[in-house]
Amino acid sequence: MSAGSNLRSADQFLCSICLDVFTDPVTTPCGHNYCKTCITHHWDDNVLYKCPLCQETFYTRPQLKVNTLLREMVSEFRREAQQKSSSSSSEQQAAEPGEVPCDVCTGTRLKALKSCLVCLASYCETHLEPHLTASSRLKKHQLVEPVENLEDRICTKHDKPLELFCKTDQTCVCSLCPVLDHKTHELVPLREEYEGKKAELQKTDAEIQKMIQKRRLKIQEIKESLKISNDAADREKAEGVQVFTDLKESVERRLKEFMKEMEDKQKTAEKQAEDFIKDLEQEICELKKRSSEVEQLSRSEDHLHLLQRFSSLEDAPPTKNWTEVRVHPPSYEGTVVRAVNQLKKNLREKMKKLLAEVELRRIQQFEADVTLDPDTAHPGLILSDDGKQVYLGDVKKNLPDNPERFSQCPCVLGKQSFSSGRFYFEVQVKGKTDWTLGVTRESVNRKGNITVSPQNGYWTVWLRKANEYEALAGPSVRLHPSSPPEKLGVFVDYEEGLVSFYDVDAAALLYSFTGCSFREKLHPYFCPCNNHGGKNSAPLIICPVNQTV
Repeated sequence: MSAGSNLRSADQFLCSICLDVFTDPVTTPCGHNYCKTCITHHWDDNVLYKCPLCQETFYTRPQLKVNTLLREMVSEFRREAQQKSSSSSSEQQAAEPGEVPCDVCTGTRLKALKSCLVCLASYCETHLEPHLTASSRLKKHQLVEPVENLEDRICTKHDKPLELFCKTDQTCVCSLCPVLDHKTHELVPLREEYEGKKAELQKTDAEIQKMIQKRRLKIQEIKESLKISNDAADREKAEGVQVFTDLKESVERRLKEFMKEMEDKQKTAEKQAEDFIKDLEQEICELKKRSSEVEQLSRSEDHLHLLQRFSSLEDAPPTKNWTEVRVHPPSYEGTVVRAVNQLKKNLREKMKKLLAEVELRRIQQFEADVTLDPDTAHPGLILSDDGKQVYLGDVKKNLPDNPERFSQCPCVLGKQSFSSGRFYFEVQVKGKTDWTLGVTRESVNRKGNITVSPQNGYWTVWLRKANEYEALAGPSVRLHPSSPPEKLGVFVDYEEGLVSFYDVDAAALLYSFTGCSFREKLHPYFCPCNNHGGKNSAPLIICPVNQTV
């Protein structure tokens, strides 16, 4: 018999009472078949003898006879099912520790595929077939993933399946519990409570997933912060290596200069001594006794010894008066001190320059892309198309006198505003005799004459008459750059209340406004000033930062 026929005939071999394959099948007078034990016990519990299927009533207990044909068919079906089960068992896996075993298997218990909440049993693939292919009564049973301890799903008081949920006591109950212990409580089917709890779990899981995502973002944020920190450390190390290398080279250079100075003095002294010796050797033919002493003493580099022994030679009969002749050793006293002091001075200047360069490179990291805002520009100003250059033209344009526009002073603001953090920009001022640069509050007065000072919301420096530099600190502070700056750097730290101005090429700090109190947006401020007959016609140019100072 094929597997297909087994599946099709399985329904025919199931007792409708025990829902299992017939054991000693018997036939009732109405023609229906049951296990002999099942129908006997069924009739033992009833006064009237009814057929469980067709409900036909027998007023006397019928004599039951074994259905021999059906019994033989059932036996054949069992043999084939056993063979199929043995074959399937070899393919299926035995239940491992921790896995739910089949409750029907004998011998090696196979891994259960499903558990039935009605039968309160777990089944392997073979023994699960009746629930998948048998009568509608089995198909209606509730199958779930394999679970252990199915007895926990039975009410311990009433020996009934737990089918309801008591919302009052938050516990599972059977169908009889409401009659006795939960009469006034709110009860719902398990499925309904299951759906509600499942929805809550999904909501909880969604919240957990959000928390996980937030923590993943935090991890990413920490990693990015660490990367920024490591990058900053690498930059600082590189800066440190450069600074100390430069200082080391300065020291080595000064050491070479010192050694050369000493060697030059030595050579001068040696040359003088050699000249004297040459003259003396011509005169001491007859002074052989003392010649060796003179020669040894004149070649000595021990200054003290030479001076102490020289006087003992005065009694020698000279052919020439050498009394006033001396080998004058160069003065070495204080040479090291002078060299070290000069080195210290050079190092201070070098360190000051190097640290200024390091500081400038540090703040250049906060470069902002600044462009000019035409809506704020005085009508006489000419702005480039890219918003990076400005100069004063010869003719005022007819422009709307909007509140943002400067009406009298030839000024323009940067389009970008800043209300936190740090920012930096550079402006080329080469070729100009007059200019004003800095930052200003967004709310400053832009009409008529304006007084540029911190009290009025301006933090600026200016150049006048080609050589007069001032910080407009109210009162103004005269500045003295070592050379006329060609490019000016402007740095703002909003939270620290700091506005600093740098000579970019010299890497020198010109002036800093400190202790400022910023409470609103700041804008970069540019004033190219009047042309003065073409002498000041060069534009102010916003430059990209070149960090190769």
